[in-house]
Amino acid sequence: MKIETLEHLLADELRGIYSAENQIMNALPAWAKSARSDDLHLALGGHLERTRAHARHLEEICEDLHINSKGKKSLGMQGIIEEGKEVLQEGVEPEPMEAALIAVVQRMEHYEIALYGTARAHARQLGFIKIADDLGRIVNEEKLADRQLTALAENRVNVQAAMSKAYAN
Repeated sequence: MKIETLEHLLADELRGIYSAENQIMNALPAWAKSARSDDLHLALGGHLERTRAHARHLEEICEDLHINSKGKKSLGMQGIIEEGKEVLQEGVEPEPMEAALIAVVQRMEHYEIALYGTARAHARQLGFIKIADDLGRIVNEEKLADRQLTALAENRVNVQAAMSKAYAN
């Protein structure tokens, strides 16, 4: 689709976000399964549920705007997910692996915050206030998830990763 208007751009962005959410839904189960700690396993499982809800909500938004939600691949999210796959395949020790998984998921969160934030701004500019508000709520949920991952990393996972190195020497 040729992007000629801000509405076309918004439609393209929404399709890209939908693709990103679906890619996340495909990646998270393996990452959650590889998490050794209950806290990280639960955090990734919760993220999966929120991602499913966001994808459903995007379908509704696209339906309201008469946009097909499918048809675009989020190359940015694809790259982040490839980084996550590398973490699992490189044979990283368990404690630093969990820290690396959190880092990858936080990159996903930051990318989603940018995607949703931009789409929200465009929806607001176009006068789609309810949609802009809905996208804003999702941005806030993504920011909260990022803060929760930061707390988990700083208060437990990164500490254990650092201690495992100290004991190895």
